[in-house]
Amino acid sequence: MWRPVTDDDGAGGQTVTMTDIGDVRARVSQPSAAERVAAMQAGAELLMPVYLAPDADVSRGDELRGDGEVYRVKATVRPSEVEYLRADCELVQVEPESEGT
Repeated sequence: MWRPVTDDDGAGGQTVTMTDIGDVRARVSQPSAAERVAAMQAGAELLMPVYLAPDADVSRGDELRGDGEVYRVKATVRPSEVEYLRADCELVQVEPESEGT
């Protein structure tokens, strides 16, 4: 899991870097074809639910990375009976790394 960390740049501004803060186990629930079509037709953002352990330290703005995919956390939700933590995420398209870099 990656978290944005803000540091002063020494010139009155700030820089934000993504820092690896460790691994978390997660289950990604893929939206159905009907959900994808409905979101496209409505022009809506389709968020993907990711399920984590109830005590996972995951917050808005964090990135869950694995298997070549990046999920940016938009919101977290705890059910009334805490059995899991659900993170509603945006799937971020990443460019493949070119060879020799």
